[in-house]
Amino acid sequence: MRFESPWFLLLLLALPLLAWWRRRRAGHAAFLYSSVSLVKGITGLTRSPAQVVLARLRWLCLGLLIIGLARPQQGGGQTEVRASGVDIVVALDLSTSMASEDFQLAGERVNRLDVAKQVLREFILKRIHDRIGLVAFARNAYVVAPPTLDHDFLLAHLDRLTLGAVEDGTAIGSGLLAALNRLRDLPSKSKIVILMTDGQNNAGKVPPLTAAETAQALGVKVYTIGVGTRGQAPFPVVDAFGRRRYRLVEVDIDEETLRQIAQRTGGAYFRADSATTLREIYAHIDRLERTEAVLKKYQFYAERFPWAVGPAWVLLVLEILLGNTVWRRLP
Repeated sequence: MRFESPWFLLLLLALPLLAWWRRRRAGHAAFLYSSVSLVKGITGLTRSPAQVVLARLRWLCLGLLIIGLARPQQGGGQTEVRASGVDIVVALDLSTSMASEDFQLAGERVNRLDVAKQVLREFILKRIHDRIGLVAFARNAYVVAPPTLDHDFLLAHLDRLTLGAVEDGTAIGSGLLAALNRLRDLPSKSKIVILMTDGQNNAGKVPPLTAAETAQALGVKVYTIGVGTRGQAPFPVVDAFGRRRYRLVEVDIDEETLRQIAQRTGGAYFRADSATTLREIYAHIDRLERTEAVLKKYQFYAERFPWAVGPAWVLLVLEILLGNTVWRRLP
């Protein structure tokens, strides 16, 4: 069971406040008398049990309608998917320098992140038998998606990646270590990390080569990719008049460190100055040893909001009927 629009559930927190406000408002006098002695006999009256029941029916109805707005869903068509593949985690650099537009897609200038996402998407769509996960890093690293065969889930999270989502910096060691943490407990024979960056390690508490030693101890191959053309790259900036300009910046990739990481773990280093280089990595992965994994996957989610909305309407009709018949309130 899940909620498609869980933010509506926050409205449930407002119900106690609304109930308190209504009680306070109901406490105000409806009539003004010149002397309280005229109503002395009824000043101690409280609400009848019928009124309490009707009020609770209405609040319960509101609560169920809010749950219906959150769209509860239940997974259906559960099946076991057997996959013969490798376990892969991609560690993707989200530092500001990935905004440099030294690549082209469909004849148009695009930045490094867009190219990396596009080629990675193509790779994921082809590797239907592999569990693939995604880690993003800049100054810090975080897990975007754990290794999974649910590639629709993975692609949805890949599409959400944007520059500026993580504090700027390049923590290569932290990114690699975060990827290794997602692989170390998986019972598979082939584990791979594809690490893509366009800079040098300048953040994080874990040196890149220390993370490489961890990968070597865990038996994880690391394929490193230096993303960016050689020489200088056009970096977009906005001038004082709000106009988009480009300034040339040096492409400064620590190729020696990336090469050492790959060599220590049995992987390979690539310089990606085009989408072609990235596809070469995937050709290498195709030749790797495969293992079998089992995943319970939901084929679809059925809407279950009628389970909440239906009883809500029944309670509302019941409250209206009782309030106007058996428990009718006379003026």
